[in-house]
Amino acid sequence: MGTFLTGGPVLPMKPEISAAEAAAIPDSFDSRDQWGAKCPSTKEVRDQANCGSCWAFGAAEAMTDRLCIFSNGSNTAHLSAADLNSCCSSCGMGCNGGYPSAAWSYWVHSGLVSGGNYKGGGCFPYQLPNCDHHTTGKYGPCPEVVPTPPCTKKCENQATWATDKHFGSSSYGVPARVADIQNEIMNHGPVEVAFSVYQDFLTYKSGVYHHTSGSMLGGHAVKMIGWGVDGGVNYWTVANSWNEDWGDLGFFKIRRGGNECGIEGQVVAGLPKN
Repeated sequence: MGTFLTGGPVLPMKPEISAAEAAAIPDSFDSRDQWGAKCPSTKEVRDQANCGSCWAFGAAEAMTDRLCIFSNGSNTAHLSAADLNSCCSSCGMGCNGGYPSAAWSYWVHSGLVSGGNYKGGGCFPYQLPNCDHHTTGKYGPCPEVVPTPPCTKKCENQATWATDKHFGSSSYGVPARVADIQNEIMNHGPVEVAFSVYQDFLTYKSGVYHHTSGSMLGGHAVKMIGWGVDGGVNYWTVANSWNEDWGDLGFFKIRRGGNECGIEGQVVAGLPKN
């Protein structure tokens, strides 16, 4: 729950799509089905470990997907959540929370080096090991939140920090309308969304989530990858960053159309440059 739901830079807002564009949107869509063959990152679930870096993970995951999609599968670099979390001084406070909009702005102005999960290769992989988030899995319980790992600006592979950077060409907000969010995902790839987490979300396993009980715990940012209908209930498909042992193999569905827990109100994205 490391996402600040208020404050942070305000990104330019994309214009709303036309009625004709909205009418052409299908009933269901999944980035994994659309691009997964060429861009396997659309199917992956990362792990933020015992650190409030969800704001960095949701961004780096969506940026990684969009870079691959933009290149038609020729650039499959995993962009580094650690670069955002440890090196972006304007994004917030690292493991103590940050702003999704600032993460996308950083991608444009400073770029991101490559780096996957813990010991996952690339220039600057994540520095904290996987752990069990609100479930009993194979990694062991998450310890208390740790200090933000330092920004070394040194690659663990053979690359150099400056030459390994991948930049965005733009960053922007997406209007808080279902059709606009759908259109953005369908045409450019997954987006980052922020929402309020309540106690009943922690134990999600399957089905379409909506808040029914428990107090609000904080803000969380995740990668939204698609939508569909389950038993007459409209939903969004979302990748969490609590590894594959949480939820439905790391993913969850959440009600679509009523701004459930605020998830349609803070959607940010951008386009890659290289």
